[in-house]
Amino acid sequence: MNNVTTPANLHIFDHPLIHHKLSYIRDRQTNTRDFRRLLSEIATLMTYEVCREFATVSAEVDTPLERTTVRRLAAPITLVPVLRAGLGMTRGVLELLPEARVGHIGIRRDESTALPIGYYTKLPADIAAGPVILVDPMLATGGSCAHAITLLREAKCCDVRVVCLVAAPEGVARLTRDHPTVRIYAAALDRELDSNKYIRPGLGDAGDRCYGTG
Repeated sequence: MNNVTTPANLHIFDHPLIHHKLSYIRDRQTNTRDFRRLLSEIATLMTYEVCREFATVSAEVDTPLERTTVRRLAAPITLVPVLRAGLGMTRGVLELLPEARVGHIGIRRDESTALPIGYYTKLPADIAAGPVILVDPMLATGGSCAHAITLLREAKCCDVRVVCLVAAPEGVARLTRDHPTVRIYAAALDRELDSNKYIRPGLGDAGDRCYGTG
């Protein structure tokens, strides 16, 4: 973890299972099949904590023995992966939230400028009715994620939570500056970005490793 003071909007998971699985994701010897599986499994583990503060409402149900009061989520949840790497986390999140709607935001990085270029957006019409979980394995410069959050803000979303595997201090600083009310959840805060804007020590290109295109 980086020595910089952790911002209040950043939550780093200190869970032995997450760190165990992340150790294999970082390993260059891990094959595509296992990388994809581990990415999904970590996403499931992280989702449990991300949902901890979601609002609930009372409801009445009949058990086999009597009528009782229960608690249910108060609003619909929307999962939004940033294409394409974010798709690798989608199944893991849906393991815990099978009722969630799924929107998509397509963003690619201009390799010459490292700036984000949006190419696709498809969101539920009422996405602002509940919390949004924005997933992308890598938070590097923060440009793509900040762009995605801007699109969600334009759709009137108030509760946006970013979930990533590894984050660079530069990306966290960018989101903290541009979208200070957005919560960031990460399995690890890595040391830095290199001259090519890749996270160090990182885990390589998550999209390439997930889909075998590297």
